[in-house]
Amino acid sequence: MQPFSFATTAQLICESGAARRLAALCRERGARSVLIVTDPGITRFKLLDGVLPGFAEQGVAVAVFDQVLADPPEAVVLEAVARARSLQAELIVGFGGGSSMDVAKLVALLAHPQGTQQLADLYGVGNARGQRLPLIQVPTTAGTGSEVTPISIVTTGETTKMGVVSPLLLPDLALLDAELTLGLPPAVTAATGIDAMVHAIEAYTSVHKKNPLSDLLAREALRLLAANLGEAVHDGQNREARQAMLLGACLAGQAFANSPVAAVHALAYPLGGHFHIPHGLSNALVLPHVLRFNAPAASVHYAELAPLLLGERLQAGSAESLGEQFIAELAALNTRHGLPSRLRDANVPEAMLERLAADAMLQTRLLVNNPREVSEVDALAIYRAAY
Repeated sequence: MQPFSFATTAQLICESGAARRLAALCRERGARSVLIVTDPGITRFKLLDGVLPGFAEQGVAVAVFDQVLADPPEAVVLEAVARARSLQAELIVGFGGGSSMDVAKLVALLAHPQGTQQLADLYGVGNARGQRLPLIQVPTTAGTGSEVTPISIVTTGETTKMGVVSPLLLPDLALLDAELTLGLPPAVTAATGIDAMVHAIEAYTSVHKKNPLSDLLAREALRLLAANLGEAVHDGQNREARQAMLLGACLAGQAFANSPVAAVHALAYPLGGHFHIPHGLSNALVLPHVLRFNAPAASVHYAELAPLLLGERLQAGSAESLGEQFIAELAALNTRHGLPSRLRDANVPEAMLERLAADAMLQTRLLVNNPREVSEVDALAIYRAAY
């Protein structure tokens, strides 16, 4: 066995309705003032209405910053940090999808009273220093796994993204409450669910840090996600399916936080940067095409995962045959669940494919984990196959 290390969020609560106890959980951690970082949709759909009254009951001051955008730009992060400082926040809550949770991580770090670093100092792996404020993450989608990852992604230019990777970003508590996901539209449920599947698959095939714990988590994540995605999409009020999806996404997050993702994400990021395609859908659009490219190096791993995805529908055969069935099943998910299946269907112009391939090559932090080396020519061929 290769040596490995494993780190994750210190505490996990997986319980429908648990978000109603958020104020008490903040108070237990000694917080007298809390900033909730979220997006306008959370406010619009009143997802905080059952949460906020508890803060007055607990004697805890609370403010809501609800200006987080998808693919959050640096300006949004800095605005949220300023709000936390003005409040003298003693605890930060990320409440929403991956973007809100990513911003919350950086706010907890940059708004600490003893903090001296600037946002620009943090980009890359292991550059964050010092202390952060206590941090609780409450996902409202079953997809990103950001509640258990030490990673935050920020849009740094018009089309470019950069990551902050540091153990300091691991939250203190992740709260998984299916009630918060019951109103998610089918398309969002499908895209975020496939995003979580990508996390599990890429963690299982990552070449540098794959380890026995990440493998266990990735396998169980994929089993839960595959068994419950259809039900969650087509019967969004199914609480059991929703809770299983949240847990599956969380386990996948734990897996890829320790065995990082690779080329699917590297090719997905430029789609979000240029066209603001939601991250889960960006992953779903390139997923089968990257897997087919990787198959010569990863077919044994795909064969091991195939029974978790296909169950009794899997036909016996060689590792290559099982891998082909695995990829074909993943390729069918978009159409089955009402998502675009081609780049052209997502309004990506064919003339942009070369630019996308060039931009994907900038994601060296991710590409180094891929089971097969990807050149710019390869990336362009994958985009063309996806088009």
